[in-house]
Amino acid sequence: MQPIVRVSFTDRLGDTADADTIAVGLHATQDGAQPASSAQIPPEASQLIASGEARGSFKSLALAHADGRRWLLVGLGKREQLTAERVRVAAAIARRRAREISTRTLCWQAPTNAEGDVAAETAAAIVEGTVLADYRFERYKSPPRGREGEAEPPSHLDALIVSAPADLERAVREAAIVAEAVNAARDLQNRPANDLTPTALAEEARSLAAQIEGLTAEVEGREGLLARGMGAFAAVAQGTAEEPALITLRYGPPQDAKAGVAETGAGGTGGAAGAGGTGGAGRTGGTPILGIVGKAITFDSGGISIKPGSKMSEMKFDMSGGAATLQAIAAIARLKLPLEVIAVIGATENMPSGAAVKPGDIVTAANGKTIEINNTDAEGRLVLADCLCHAVSLGAQRIVDLATLTGAVIVALGSTYAGLISNDEELAQRVQEAGAASGEIVWRLPLHEEYEELIKGAYADLDNAPEARKAGTIVGGTFLSQFVGAVPWAHLDIAGSAWDLGRAYAEKHASGYGVRLLVQLARSYCE
Repeated sequence: MQPIVRVSFTDRLGDTADADTIAVGLHATQDGAQPASSAQIPPEASQLIASGEARGSFKSLALAHADGRRWLLVGLGKREQLTAERVRVAAAIARRRAREISTRTLCWQAPTNAEGDVAAETAAAIVEGTVLADYRFERYKSPPRGREGEAEPPSHLDALIVSAPADLERAVREAAIVAEAVNAARDLQNRPANDLTPTALAEEARSLAAQIEGLTAEVEGREGLLARGMGAFAAVAQGTAEEPALITLRYGPPQDAKAGVAETGAGGTGGAAGAGGTGGAGRTGGTPILGIVGKAITFDSGGISIKPGSKMSEMKFDMSGGAATLQAIAAIARLKLPLEVIAVIGATENMPSGAAVKPGDIVTAANGKTIEINNTDAEGRLVLADCLCHAVSLGAQRIVDLATLTGAVIVALGSTYAGLISNDEELAQRVQEAGAASGEIVWRLPLHEEYEELIKGAYADLDNAPEARKAGTIVGGTFLSQFVGAVPWAHLDIAGSAWDLGRAYAEKHASGYGVRLLVQLARSYCE
């Protein structure tokens, strides 16, 4: 398990006694660099600025030693160009250098705006960038051994302190909860498929429900899928010996919950789950019930339409949407946000075997639509189809699904944006705004009635993989739109963003993409 960084806040700007390294942002100006914090810095650091060794250009670094501590001078660029995302990246760059110099406790002097204030978003971004950059997946590695007679440098921070002149304790605390949820999702993503089976993912859901107040979990297997008429999901699962899992989590705020009141301390587990209900069933005021649906193919071989061998090992990441969904609802519950959330995760392997679904087979989804399965590697939309129907049946009034659905989205958008498709203007705008605020940005693609012609089946209502190979990402979203009825819905294709994101705080392997966006979306309904 990823070690948890102890995150705290202080409004006493000179109080850095507990830190061995101090990070100070620098703004680029016409006259050189200028400290972005109102706190005092030692003469040794000022000399680096005066000499030009410490610069304000974005992502530049310089190191000074003074008063028995190390001072990291971090370039933030021009003040007017400072954004929360730039702060995340700068914090990640600083964390990387802090690791090299064996930092155990890092204190960030938060940058101020033109009025001399520190925005809550800035303080939160420092926490997120630092905690996410601190992540390493070491579950299967032997303990490191340094050279004889040398201590092994610490691979993780013990603590992060955010220093600012205003009271931003809540923003810092809540950012730590969200960042830890992202890292927990990354842990799930990075685990190999022989470890993180559908059953193991279901156990993670049950474990979270047992720890967090207001959160419950229900798991159904193969028989449950068939009993619910989930013929599309069951068809994908029939090729594997592993038991599939339909995971349903519900969160309702405790009766005494207030908007935005988080649990005390980062990573707190809260009270026991109320097995008999959601802890606050029913809508909170006029807030709609939010549904989150995640694709969790714990290994995707492609089935009978088997994938090429190159990089097939990365198909353990095909459960990334499910990991983000699980940890997002856990973070929402830990933050005690005053809204009701339903999360549905469809977990299975997609494997070839004598029992596997075959190209040309026809199955019936939970809403009665029939589907020609003309490519068994287009399995995610089959699982999601039944999971979306399930979310609708449970009463979700706004639905967002996350899936590593198509390679086409990588061709179109790379790793910078996730693809967004929606049947509702208001929800699409909320998702876009949540993405911008969280740094998990999305690009909207069209949903047009002409695309529906492409998914019509020759022998059934729908075709899961039209041979025309046009508009692959849009066709996948158009297929999913057939299973939400009139409920406002948004689909996020995160195939390009779920791993190897390439950002300073999540460069390689799992990124946990979607957790921060979903939490921000939930918050938007509570404002």
